[in-house]
Amino acid sequence: MPGLFQIRAPLPEAQVCASVHRPATAVFWLQGITLGWMLVETAVSLYAAVESHSPAMLAFGSDSIVELFSASVVLLQFVPRVSISERTAGRTAGALLFLLAMVVLLIAALSLALHLRPETSRTGIGITIAALFAMPILAGLKRREARRRNNSALAADAAQSATCAYLALIALVGLSLNATFHIAWFDSIAALAAIPFLLKEGQAAWRGNPCGCCYS
Repeated sequence: MPGLFQIRAPLPEAQVCASVHRPATAVFWLQGITLGWMLVETAVSLYAAVESHSPAMLAFGSDSIVELFSASVVLLQFVPRVSISERTAGRTAGALLFLLAMVVLLIAALSLALHLRPETSRTGIGITIAALFAMPILAGLKRREARRRNNSALAADAAQSATCAYLALIALVGLSLNATFHIAWFDSIAALAAIPFLLKEGQAAWRGNPCGCCYS
C-alpha cells in the first residue's frame, strides 16, 4: 500500500522559477534583438534615404523608427516595476501603426507632387536585403510567442516586423528599378500599397484583436 500514499517531493525552487519566467525571458530576448537590429536599421536606412532621396527608403526608415518604439513598449510590458497593461501596450502599438501609415502617405504624396528623382543607393539596397532575411524570422518568433501568451501587443509588434519586411521589399524593388530603368515614380506608388495593410493591422491592434495573420 505504500504506493497509494506516496508523496512527491516538491520541485526545486530554481526549476519552478525557470518554468514561470521562461516565456518572459523569451520575450526579453526577442525584443532585445529587435531593438538592437532596429537601431542599426534605422541609422543605415535614414542615411540611405538622404543619400538617394528615395521616398520608399524614407518610408522604410520611418517604419524602423516606429518598430523601435513598438518593441520598447512591448518590452516595458514585461518589466515588473515599469510594466504597463496589455490594453495600453496594444493600443500604443496600434497608434504607432496608424502613425506609420500617415508618414508613408505624406512622404509618397510629397514625392509625387515635387517630382523627386531618387538616386541609386547601394547602402539602401544592402540594408533592405538584410531586412528581408531578418524581419520575417523575428516576426515568426514573435507570432509564436504571442500565441503562447495570448498577447495582442506582442502580436501587433509581430505585424510591424512583418510590415518592415514588406516595406523593405518595396524599397528594394524601387531602388533596383530606379538603378536599372530610372523609373523615378515607382517607389512612391509602391510605398502607397503598404497603407491598407498598415491601417488594418493598426485597427486590429487598437481593438486588442490581432488579425489571423498575426497568429497563423
